Amino acid sequence: MHFRGFTLFSLFTIVLFTLFYSVPHDSVLHEYAAGKSEDRPFKHSSSFSQALDTLQKHIGYTFKSIGLLRRAMTHASFSEENNKALSILGTHVIETSASLCSLQKDIDTSSKELNNLILEICKVESSCAVDGTRLGLQKVIRVSPKTDPSNPTVVCGAFRAVFGAIAIDSGNTDEAGKIFWSIHSG
Repeated sequence: MHFRGFTLFSLFTIVLFTLFYSVPHDSVLHEYAAGKSEDRPFKHSSSFSQALDTLQKHIGYTFKSIGLLRRAMTHASFSEENNKALSILGTHVIETSASLCSLQKDIDTSSKELNNLILEICKVESSCAVDGTRLGLQKVIRVSPKTDPSNPTVVCGAFRAVFGAIAIDSGNTDEAGKIFWSIHSG
């Protein structure tokens, strides 16, 4: 009886060993395990992936890490991995870029004028939601069924998150600011 148990255990161990070592153990698996597999270049077939490709063309920036744009286009109602933090960064990118442009034009701009300019550019209904809607973000952003994707706050958050994502992807807030101005002015 002990011999049969030992034999079954040995066969089970050999099968597991064979299965384990037949699976490729290269960087692809490590990237997948680390959640970075979506950063590898490959063609997506989903409508969301196609919308992200189109969005990259509209904004004039191709992401090295498409996962950042995916996250920028994911509302908190849809997933815990969402665009909130990217939106905060994007807001600061926009504010910094507006401040820099304004002060480069006129260093004597008062703090009140500068603050009013920043407030105007970052207004939900009159600025970032308008720019985001012009880009069609309401058609791209992933939200829960109970959330209206065309809500100005949702569109504005996604719009801001795009620039946070660009800043991280490029490693440069100036690049994100340039793209913001090309969209906002255009």
